[in-house]
Amino acid sequence: MRKNYFAKLIRYMKNVYHIENGLNKLTDGRVNPTYDTAKAVTLVLLGFLLRIKSFNELNSMIKNNEFSKLFPRDTRLPLVDSIRDTLKVIDIEGLKEINEYIIKKAVENKVFENGTIDGCTVAAIDGTKFFGSNKKSCPECLRNKSHCFHSGVVMSIVGEEPKLVIDFENYRQGQDSESKDEGEQNVAKRLLTDVLRVHKNLIDVVVYDALACNSV
Repeated sequence: MRKNYFAKLIRYMKNVYHIENGLNKLTDGRVNPTYDTAKAVTLVLLGFLLRIKSFNELNSMIKNNEFSKLFPRDTRLPLVDSIRDTLKVIDIEGLKEINEYIIKKAVENKVFENGTIDGCTVAAIDGTKFFGSNKKSCPECLRNKSHCFHSGVVMSIVGEEPKLVIDFENYRQGQDSESKDEGEQNVAKRLLTDVLRVHKNLIDVVVYDALACNSV
């Protein structure tokens, strides 16, 4: 990504979507942390924007002060071990609130005024596995023999740009069926209910698994 384009993108995020305000409100479960939550999440976001392939690469860039100009002078930035500790206990609802604000601001700025497909704003829902491990687990993990994992469904705008992620919903251990089809439908219904509550006037059509269309 060209440096001047990246700098413009960062300014746009700050000035139009006020991303810093949302990041500064984030909290996590650490006690007396050395680095605040916003710094850790900001570095992960920058890595995502730059399409950095691994935390090791991100760590190297932090050590080489490649992000120093994006923070106030003499700001100490966390390395990847601290970032991992933050992400393990971060308040997910705070991240959802940031995403909600971005979407509402996009609507306010008439980003979807002409729709994304044939004049309609179309979103798709599909299931996905977020991550899994044969060694590590948490109380909310789903389990398949020795494999522990987290899965959910995601709703995203499809068609013309921008393809924003609207929201996501996790499978709930002990509540959603182990059957993929039935479980995914239950989670999708919860997601759709929440999206209709928060973004009632945004989406015209929802496509679920590319098979069924429902007018919203």
